[in-house]
Amino acid sequence: MKIKKAIFLKRLNRFTVQCYSGNRKLNAYLPNPGRLWELLIPGRILYLKKNRGNFNFKVFATLRENELICLDTHHTNNVVKEILKEGFIKDLKSYKLKEEEIRIGNKRIDFLLEKGGDLFPLEVKSCTLYNDGIAMFPDAVTERGRNHVELIAKYKGIIIFVVYFSKAEYFLPDFHTDPLFSRTLSEYRNSILIKPISIKLDEGGSFKFIKELKIPWHVYDREGKDKGSYIIYGELKEDITIRIGELGRKFFEKGYYLYVGSAMNSLSKRVKRHLKKNKNVKWHIDYLISYFENIKPIEIRSSEKIECAISKELGSIYENVEKFGSSDCKCKSHLYFSFKNPFEDERFIEILLKYRISRLKNFI
Repeated sequence: MKIKKAIFLKRLNRFTVQCYSGNRKLNAYLPNPGRLWELLIPGRILYLKKNRGNFNFKVFATLRENELICLDTHHTNNVVKEILKEGFIKDLKSYKLKEEEIRIGNKRIDFLLEKGGDLFPLEVKSCTLYNDGIAMFPDAVTERGRNHVELIAKYKGIIIFVVYFSKAEYFLPDFHTDPLFSRTLSEYRNSILIKPISIKLDEGGSFKFIKELKIPWHVYDREGKDKGSYIIYGELKEDITIRIGELGRKFFEKGYYLYVGSAMNSLSKRVKRHLKKNKNVKWHIDYLISYFENIKPIEIRSSEKIECAISKELGSIYENVEKFGSSDCKCKSHLYFSFKNPFEDERFIEILLKYRISRLKNFI
């Protein structure tokens, strides 16, 4: 497989990226609908291959922690097909591949396996979200993925999560990003053969099977409840001066803002309330949020209240808006400002990974 290297510049839309290669800018097809926040950071290396569609190139992989992370979800199916052929997964050695790309009702399933005359559907999921030994899926809300789980459970089938990190030890559903998918996978965990595996990829598309990963369901049962902290990201396109309750009139500079809050009961409901246009003004953020554009709510589920810890870390890299949102704690602020988009800042992404993923190791 012929590979062309490029430097990632920006994501133009869900399936298109702009990159720099051979002294020119080019657009490439991205065959991956995930958010990929920790991977698509300006300056990262992309590995492109020839494409037959509207774009001359499509993104095959990127590089993180000196490992190739496959972003071509179609290639993952080829990987699994080879894994089944070679019998790398112990519990699937007695299964035979019968068909590919089958339909059950109105759903497409990746493979159909046969064992002892019985048929079992197999769905493959590509997992790119990883930190500190723990892989999580999905990194974006996936109704399609949840429907697959329900269908696979109905037929006592199999789901393989392919993790593109050789140092991964554990796998969990990403209850921060998609609590409904995570809850569904947990509910059916005794009806589905769930197999998360780690592999190491090379530039030619070949791979080395590393191992099966452990699923610490007790961590999900403890930490996956609807409570914890949240960050609301928003952009101001121009300078404004508005009244913020008892804080009075405050000036807000054009740029990017991050607000940190918590709800140790009904986290999703709290975040949805903040995002509503018509509501009673209660918190400082309620005065400001209606002026934001490109709003992104980021939920961080936890059994412990970690709002102030997250806030202090953001305050170590960004400018604080004094006393905003911190009237009931000792923090200087819970609102932070940046001229640069935080999603293009690796320091911000590392904070998200630390509190969403790395802290889970405390409970394993």
